[in-house]
Amino acid sequence: MRLSVRDLMIAAMVAIIAGLGIWYLQNIYDHSLFSGVVADTRSILKSTDGRTNVLLLGMGGEGHEGGDLTDSILLASFDLSSSTAVMTAVPRDVWVAKEKSKINSLYHYGNEAETGMGLTKAKQSIGDLFSIPIHYAVALDFQGFVKAIDAIGGIDVEVERTFDDYKYPIPGQEAVEPETDRYEHVHFDQGTTHMDGATALKFARSRHALGEEGTDFARGLRQEKIILAFRSRLFSAGTIFSSDKLNNLRSSIVTSIDTDISGEEQGGFIKLLLLV
Repeated sequence: MRLSVRDLMIAAMVAIIAGLGIWYLQNIYDHSLFSGVVADTRSILKSTDGRTNVLLLGMGGEGHEGGDLTDSILLASFDLSSSTAVMTAVPRDVWVAKEKSKINSLYHYGNEAETGMGLTKAKQSIGDLFSIPIHYAVALDFQGFVKAIDAIGGIDVEVERTFDDYKYPIPGQEAVEPETDRYEHVHFDQGTTHMDGATALKFARSRHALGEEGTDFARGLRQEKIILAFRSRLFSAGTIFSSDKLNNLRSSIVTSIDTDISGEEQGGFIKLLLLV
């Protein structure tokens, strides 16, 4: 997917700003992070030919069937000199011949082979697939994101059109009988809606909505709306100046993020995003 430079950067920002913002709050007293913020990003971040490539993975987590299968896969590539970016959404069902598996299982098989190797396996295999080096990776548990949304008091999302999904899967009910008991009915009305974490997750993940909202394209746009709304709430005065919300945010996310980005490198990413 190719957009204007401005749109590309916005897309890349909203895709990772949530995680980076939380890392910032988690490490606010970490001197290495602050050194990364003030330094030249080109001296802090790993890159090849002036570009830094980041793999972003989203997964269901505990309580979901195949909880460590990466349901959402995004590849963001940053030009460190011009502070621009390109973002590509990778379909989760792409077959990786070399690994004899679908692309969404790479993280799972990496960790199965050796604890902590999930990110490495995903970076190597997806990098080979796109013929580019992937310098960093972030995996986010969807349930951690739910808790993070609740920790900041929910988010306000603009629902573009009213829709119903009568086959939204209930976690843990995948094999129950009758089959109708495996699903719940979710409904959203057009207009601005305040959502808690569980509601936001349903809005973002719904796959079987009737009409236009049942397409993968519409689902992608809904996920972007969720991230934008979260970003807005995260950096609002009501959150930044609330020690209770920040503490709740830290505790809600600590077990839900897996990344190989160090404190100083996190600072470099924050600076990169702020320069746009």
